[in-house]
Amino acid sequence: MEGLAYAKEKLISKGYLDLDLDPTLDYFEEIEKLKKEKNAIILAHYYQEAEIQDIADYIGDSLGLSQKAAETDADIIVFAGVHFMAETAKMLSPEKKVLLPDLKAGCSLADSCPPELFRKFKEKYPDHVVVSYINCTAELKTLTDICCTSTNAVHIIESIPEDKEIIFAPDVNLGRYLVKKTGRDMVLWNGACMVHEIFSNEKITKLMVRHPDAKFIAHPECEAHILEKADYIGSTSGLLRYTKENPAEKFIVATEVGIIHQMQKTSPDKTFIPAPPNSEDNCACNECPHMKRNTLEKLYTCMKYELPEIILPEWVIEQGVASIDRMLEVSARAGL
Repeated sequence: MEGLAYAKEKLISKGYLDLDLDPTLDYFEEIEKLKKEKNAIILAHYYQEAEIQDIADYIGDSLGLSQKAAETDADIIVFAGVHFMAETAKMLSPEKKVLLPDLKAGCSLADSCPPELFRKFKEKYPDHVVVSYINCTAELKTLTDICCTSTNAVHIIESIPEDKEIIFAPDVNLGRYLVKKTGRDMVLWNGACMVHEIFSNEKITKLMVRHPDAKFIAHPECEAHILEKADYIGSTSGLLRYTKENPAEKFIVATEVGIIHQMQKTSPDKTFIPAPPNSEDNCACNECPHMKRNTLEKLYTCMKYELPEIILPEWVIEQGVASIDRMLEVSARAGL
């Protein structure tokens, strides 16, 4: 018991378990055992490390992961993603235990919109409907009328009566894209994702010249001058589907590099080139440091000790889940 108590203390204090593990341990085998023993499901985002994607029961974008979290009959949801994703799962399934391999796996976009500041911002526009990108904190969702993901954002905006004015938070780049796409004039919160804001326009242009036969595809969280170059703009699942269905054999991909693992598995005969960021160290790809905090070792220890666990105040769950439920309802009607 002393060893377990020590492990729990380390987990709680550091956000993940930092122990010396047996280097001969077969993590894939051990994780599969733990899944069966504990009736656990592993949900992983496309931006996770390849080995975590390969062990997951479900891989998807924010919409798909939310849908899966709402419908699963597992007792334990292990979320291989970032903090707001695990919070969303807890809000949708409050009776289940939700685990996150590393509590420090945060999100620069969620951090860019502190709830206390947004509350004051919202007070300036009392008659506006608040639409928040799901990449936000649980507390921000309590200040939100309806959430959206990059997959369903257009449908969500178009579901709101035209005589209603809208605040969109927290991603200003996605907001600008939606203004252009839907024609709705929205009040935008000025937040952004660090991964999607540092793509190099110059380096991408050079790549496009060097590979004229390649399709350039981008996530709508990218800045407008990057999106203007794109042959296709879509969510992570949309980008994956496009590379599968489009006859082109080469793609330049402007989103977090983790998605390329699934693209290569789906289309092994095609070539995928990660769009480069502005970087002085000549890095050729763009990784989210928060997503990459999760490792196979942390996933194993998280499941073994059932920690760190996501705990939310009841009032946050009660006041915030309605915005997610409304999003899922609109998505279901749209067939998403």
